[in-house]
Amino acid sequence: IDYTGTEPSSPCHKCLNVSWDSTPPCTCTINFTLEHSFESNVFMYYGLSNFYQNHRRYVKSRDDSQLNGDNSSLLNPSKECEPYRTNEDKPIAPCGAIANSMFNDTLKLYRIDNDTKTAITLIKKGIAWWTDKNVKFRNPTGDGNNLTALFQGTTKPVNWPKPVYMLDSEEPDNNGFINEDFIVWMRTAALPTFRKLYRLIERKNNLQPTLQAGKYSLYITYNYPVHSFDGRKRMILSTISWMGGKNPFLGIAYITVGSICFFLGVVLLIIHHKYGNRNTSADIPN
Repeated sequence: IDYTGTEPSSPCHKCLNVSWDSTPPCTCTINFTLEHSFESNVFMYYGLSNFYQNHRRYVKSRDDSQLNGDNSSLLNPSKECEPYRTNEDKPIAPCGAIANSMFNDTLKLYRIDNDTKTAITLIKKGIAWWTDKNVKFRNPTGDGNNLTALFQGTTKPVNWPKPVYMLDSEEPDNNGFINEDFIVWMRTAALPTFRKLYRLIERKNNLQPTLQAGKYSLYITYNYPVHSFDGRKRMILSTISWMGGKNPFLGIAYITVGSICFFLGVVLLIIHHKYGNRNTSADIPN
């Protein structure tokens, strides 16, 4: 579901020119229909287009020691984070361009049944890699129950509406550098069009599909501006079968490489048949 809002008929067109610090935030709702039921667990992604997370300076703009909970790096970030290293003479936590541009739209899903809206439970934990959550990203050492004190002396990234220790108001243990939305964003994408896991929808009843076919609405709190660089935003719902998820890339790659190898094999066979029987020994005259 594309919700960028570039089309005048889109419900999100009013939010197209939103800024990072818009108050109050712009909201819009897009209705859609699922033609087929989703039987297994469902994965909700957000997708961005024309966003180059693979730019060299962007990829390097982070401090892994700071993100790993090193207290000295917390107050003295790496120079690689410039120009998002300090703000108003205070070190930024987390520093760098990757963190500063973190995706912050809020997406909620509702099922519509006879004009009655039912909220779909979206799970925000378990979306990050285990190694990232438990090894690579850690909060500063100290009293883990008082993140405000742990991050004292630092300031939030320039484009963030609130500091890193207040990212999740519902789950206290999902704040700071171990916030899973933050961890997912920090794993940069290789291509300019990408998707990142946003939420999980777990199957509760084996007799009922996770998402039944029917009418749904997507409620969006539109915070993330993309119009200035001709970007696009979308929400993706995906599920898996016993064979895994649908991804045609590997099959296309195998067919392409196999076709090239077959073509080169035919060419080399023709060359060998035409020139391979020639006498290559040099006759040296007396």
